[in-house]
Amino acid sequence: MNRKTGLLLVWMVLAASPLAAQEWAAKMFQEKQYDFGVCARNASAEYKFVFENIYMEDVHVAGVRTSCGCTTPRVENDALKTYEKGAIVAHFNTDRFLGQRGATITVTFDKPYYAQVQLHVRGHIRGDVVVEPGSVRMGAVDVGTPVDQKVKVYYSGGQGNWQILDVKSANPHLKAEVLENIRNSRQVAYELKVHLDENAPVGYINDYLMLVTNDNRGTQIPLLVEGCVEAEITVSPAALFMGVLQPGQKVTRQLIVKSKTPFKIVDIICDDNSFKFDTSSEQTPKTLHVIPVTFVAPSDTMGRVVKSIKIETEQGQLAPELSAYAVVTNQ
Repeated sequence: MNRKTGLLLVWMVLAASPLAAQEWAAKMFQEKQYDFGVCARNASAEYKFVFENIYMEDVHVAGVRTSCGCTTPRVENDALKTYEKGAIVAHFNTDRFLGQRGATITVTFDKPYYAQVQLHVRGHIRGDVVVEPGSVRMGAVDVGTPVDQKVKVYYSGGQGNWQILDVKSANPHLKAEVLENIRNSRQVAYELKVHLDENAPVGYINDYLMLVTNDNRGTQIPLLVEGCVEAEITVSPAALFMGVLQPGQKVTRQLIVKSKTPFKIVDIICDDNSFKFDTSSEQTPKTLHVIPVTFVAPSDTMGRVVKSIKIETEQGQLAPELSAYAVVTNQ
């Protein structure tokens, strides 16, 4: 049986079983529901439903819709090759809605077969606690550089002794100080100073600080901290997919290596001879290098091939390590 005939038989089975037709898509998702908990008004609240293409065929998201305006969905990476990942991002509209809210997000796939997956979110948006801005925005931060940002928290719920007692963080590189600057019969206001220390690792910051209060309606209120700590040298893509290949098949992809200051690449390290790197044109220091990467699918290894790649510069610095992977099949 050839691959085309096999796919046709799979499609016939799926078409005869509506439940099976939905299940292939649902299996790609790590989670299908999320509770935002208690949110302050205007607070940034988003959750990513990550999904991975675990199949040999390409996967495509045709569209996404929501059952309630309290949640706005969007798609990150709607076309996935084998083992690539995407996400359905659910944005909770805390600036426009109040009270207990929930939504069903319907994700429609049209490749390799038609299917729909339903995701569910819920949360309670308070109107008496407001944060400005909606998150702690660190922005782009050079590695080794400490950063401070401020956020204001307002309470107007009528509980005269309302207080922020503590701020907790699961990230050891984030700390916060709280200063009360208004307290009267109508309002309590705090200024929150958030510090990111110089030892924060390279990568995206997407963490929550937890405001601990003495509020009998909910003692903890989350506050998003977002940003990105950037290495002096960056590599894209972070994961290099070479494709679904037959034994002996050759393919070439490109790596983009860049920095704010000119640099020279002296070595690229990989423990697999199936990967070759062309650095012949990269002998001059410059801020951006384009490296062709050629992979020849081995004949003695079937399935997923995953290898790490390390790039060394003339200063002895290593760029962030990345992975390169392929799927080798004889079908």
